[in-house]
Amino acid sequence: MTPARGTDPSVTGPTAEVTAGALLAAFTDLSSDLDSRSVLHRIVTSAAELTGARCAALAVVGLDDVVTDVVTHAADDASASALEARVRRQAITPADAPAEVGPDGSSLVVPIRVRGADFGRLHLVEKGDGLFDQRDGLLVQSLAGVAGIVIENARAYGLSERRRRWLELYGELSERLAPPISLEDASARIVEALAEASGAVSAAVVLVPDGDAPSFTAFTGRRLELTPEETKQLDASVHEALRTGDVVEAPVRDLAAVLVPLRAHLSLPQVLMLLHRPQDRTDPVEERELLSSFADQAALALDRAQAIADREEMAVISDRDRIARELHDVVIQRLFATGLHMQSARSAADTPELKERIDTCVRDLDQTIRDIRATIFQLQNRPQSSLRSEVRDVIREMIPKLGFAPSVHTQGPVDQTVDPKVQQQLVAVLREALTNVAQHAEAGSAQVDLQVTPTHLRLRVSDNGRGIPEERTESGLRSVRRRALLLGGSLDLWPNDPSGTVFVWAVPYESGATGQS
Repeated sequence: MTPARGTDPSVTGPTAEVTAGALLAAFTDLSSDLDSRSVLHRIVTSAAELTGARCAALAVVGLDDVVTDVVTHAADDASASALEARVRRQAITPADAPAEVGPDGSSLVVPIRVRGADFGRLHLVEKGDGLFDQRDGLLVQSLAGVAGIVIENARAYGLSERRRRWLELYGELSERLAPPISLEDASARIVEALAEASGAVSAAVVLVPDGDAPSFTAFTGRRLELTPEETKQLDASVHEALRTGDVVEAPVRDLAAVLVPLRAHLSLPQVLMLLHRPQDRTDPVEERELLSSFADQAALALDRAQAIADREEMAVISDRDRIARELHDVVIQRLFATGLHMQSARSAADTPELKERIDTCVRDLDQTIRDIRATIFQLQNRPQSSLRSEVRDVIREMIPKLGFAPSVHTQGPVDQTVDPKVQQQLVAVLREALTNVAQHAEAGSAQVDLQVTPTHLRLRVSDNGRGIPEERTESGLRSVRRRALLLGGSLDLWPNDPSGTVFVWAVPYESGATGQS
């Protein structure tokens, strides 16, 4: 270390006692905190107070000697910003170099090491009572030695707390995803738990359909408006995570994206995505292991949700087959036998009026048998093209265009009573409504509500986009409105609260029963 001109490296007398007291107070202050971020602020503040510097900064150094974070202490924001910019431009000194006083004594740089590894540099400028000297360098070097130990303890404590939280989360995850639960709700709860445990800026489940661009099925936290080139690079990293089956990291603006494949077997390929500030990642290696374990548990939960949904659908199909068999083997046979008995009784009728009444009853029975046979045919063939399954197909088709998966809620006997012609019209209307959301709304989420009652069929699509423009040209909406009018229904549009649009397409409908699904 080179002392500034005109300074005396020896320190004795009362000044030495004051210095020792200040240094001891700084050590005590540093050791009183275990929060990593707070410790860094205390180090910078203590260094400034020990030397009388008006401005101080701690530059945290990452891989390849790149400054990943700067913690500043200054009288105002402008001074802090100027010092941060200066620190980022300055060349990194060797980690084992001693404290270095600038040639004119206007600055002081001291390295900090943690467990023998390079951690960062303390930069001090603008000393209030003159120039930095050897005494200042010795003080800050002593502080840096203790700071390395305190930083290590804070990181170890933070890591143990994170492990404890992840272990708690593993236990809570099964409860959060306990059936009955839809795949959409399961994905949403997974990202909420992931963001909570990891401290990430944002978390998402990314769906990767074959041949289509990746899209979000669930998202929480800060959203990024990426350029097409940035989106392309992130999509490539998502595909790499799926292809390798391993954790992949990629830079996204000023954040680090961590991508973890979900090894589910029953659902479409998906990837967990976290966005971190680089300075918040205390141990990336440990994080990768924790994320991999979390992803395996989340994949099991998604498989279970999908299996339950498939089982419920199979139960409906089996129940329809059972009803169809009973109608054919029992009800139709009894009606047919009743018709034969009535035809036999006709020969014993003694008046033309009675014979006519019996003939009418036989014709009614024949018509009833034909109606039941038509119902049997519908029961046996509707599952392949049920309204519920067609709505799901439209949702899957629109996910790449929307960039997210809309939530779907149904009410009433959606699969049992909707006329095929009305069903065809409704599916076309739903596709047009979601296309409008994708092309014009700039929305981040949407909800589809389908209701079937004894008197009407109602489709409601709401989004959180930019709303209905005052001046608009209706092209697709004109077709949707015409479909409603042909069926005696209506189309209504109004603003959503707090933002977006509500689209309601309703037509009169006659049904026999209602229910919840």
